[in-house]
Amino acid sequence: MRLYADKLVEALNRALQPVYLVFGNEPLLIQESRSAIERKAREQGFEEKHHFNVDASLDWHEVYDCCQSMSLFSSRQVIELEIPEAGINAAIGKELTKLAQTLNPDILLLIVGAKLTKAQENTAWFKALMAEGCLVNCLTPDISRLPQFVAARCRALGLSPDAEAIQMLAQWHEGNLFALAQSLEKLALLYPDGQLTLIRLEESLSRNNHYTPFHWVDALLEGKANRAQRILRQLAAEDVEPIILMRTAQKELVQLLHMRVAMNHQPLGAIFEKHRVWQNKRPLYSAALQRLSIQRLHHLVQLLAQSEIVAKTQYEQSPWPLLQQLSFECCVAQANLPLPA
Repeated sequence: MRLYADKLVEALNRALQPVYLVFGNEPLLIQESRSAIERKAREQGFEEKHHFNVDASLDWHEVYDCCQSMSLFSSRQVIELEIPEAGINAAIGKELTKLAQTLNPDILLLIVGAKLTKAQENTAWFKALMAEGCLVNCLTPDISRLPQFVAARCRALGLSPDAEAIQMLAQWHEGNLFALAQSLEKLALLYPDGQLTLIRLEESLSRNNHYTPFHWVDALLEGKANRAQRILRQLAAEDVEPIILMRTAQKELVQLLHMRVAMNHQPLGAIFEKHRVWQNKRPLYSAALQRLSIQRLHHLVQLLAQSEIVAKTQYEQSPWPLLQQLSFECCVAQANLPLPA
């Protein structure tokens, strides 16, 4: 069974599974999912918990012993395995496959880790655990899904935001869901009637959004000029190194240029497959390729090179205006922008 974190509580109320794989890139959702599973497990008699960090020092025999021996105080136990940031290598995968064969009805296995890749989902250990398990996807909602996520969190707290308040909450807390949770709890205390408006938000909250260079690049690909400039201003205010932005943008622009050239003799689907573009990213690349010609892309690469020269040699001159120009010229439609001489 597979489900997103926001559907977990509903699924737990129906039935408790013997194995839960809680994987993703959003710390808040991972924390809340872990807590919800442990809470439901305690209600059903899993009163003892064993936590193991899956690193080089782990003695797997201790894990197996927990599975095979009965507790003195409780017949039901939760075994929680914390996967390191490096992920699951072949040796860990072998142990997990073996562990899946030792489980019994008095054991609930909870494995927590970072976002899985498609390749990992095709491994023997994953298939063995998923035979009786549930994968809980704890992925950070993208900007298009964030308003829906915010609205659901508000409903759970008895808050009734209007449309403008939802958009503002999403914009102010993008990339920082811990801050969103704290802000909503604060608003619930401040306004017992639950009504949230733009004025109330501005009186009560400050911005807590956290952008990365990848947010900026996605805005460039999609052609959202205002959003790209807003992200760029905040990154500059946070003293993010301009070179990091340049390297991130360079990779995407060079790839777009290769794709644009290939479009002369290949269908777009085949080009995406060749460059291994994920399905959820294809609409962004399609928008950029329709908007930007080969000539325009060459110009953007040259503009990026110019900004890098300024950053590395002209210490009295800021490269940020050039990055702002790059943002604008990358987002504005070709017909609305004169080509360089």
